[in-house]
Amino acid sequence: MNLKRKFYLITVAALFFAGLGIYLGFWQLGRAAQKQTMHAAMQAQARQVPLDAAALGQLPGLAATLYRPVRVAGTWESSHTVLLDNRQMDGRVGFFVLTPLRLQASGQVVLVQRGWIARNFEVRDQVPAVQTPPGLVSVEGQIAPPPSKLYEPGAPGLGLIRQNLDLDRFRSESGLALADFTIRQSGPASDGLRRDWPAVALGVEKHYGYAFQWFALAALILGLYLWFQFFRRPTARFQETQAHVPPPSL
Repeated sequence: MNLKRKFYLITVAALFFAGLGIYLGFWQLGRAAQKQTMHAAMQAQARQVPLDAAALGQLPGLAATLYRPVRVAGTWESSHTVLLDNRQMDGRVGFFVLTPLRLQASGQVVLVQRGWIARNFEVRDQVPAVQTPPGLVSVEGQIAPPPSKLYEPGAPGLGLIRQNLDLDRFRSESGLALADFTIRQSGPASDGLRRDWPAVALGVEKHYGYAFQWFALAALILGLYLWFQFFRRPTARFQETQAHVPPPSL
């Protein structure tokens, strides 16, 4: 391969990979901007007036009302309570307690993420006593998606203690016409449950970090290309020429 053709191939490869790094860097910045917009929308939703039971039945969709505050009254369907295992709060492992709530005004049934309760690590098969008051109760919280799913080897579990909960499957299993959203209950600890829910992590900082890495890689490729093709090569040729120059005669 002659030197001219080799130079063109190296130039094309360097420009391609540097351009790819720049493109991916700006793509990561775009993802960060999208998540910042999402975070601003979530904060705006959280500042709105709480919805009541009648308004809940007319929601246009989960995405449009996610994290909107709600204030409803209803009765617990305590026989369908579920404990999600291996859930953390303040670094401690325990259960998330989920119980369907039948709304008084509309009869609609909504799954409520009621809070967190510690587990007994000395007697692991001991089920914690969850206080579920009978009769009419008032619940305040936010519209939220179902709890995130953890890794679960094998088939999904059933029964009181589970690793994950699939809303569609639980709807069929319980026979309850559950809404497509859940309510994440807020407020101080009650019924033996804590509600110090962690803030939603959107990972904006992660995208900025990835963008910096891609831009740095593009700069490195261009820097190495310029050094080896335009600076180091002329210097090497000059040194080689000087090595072949005979010393002056005395």
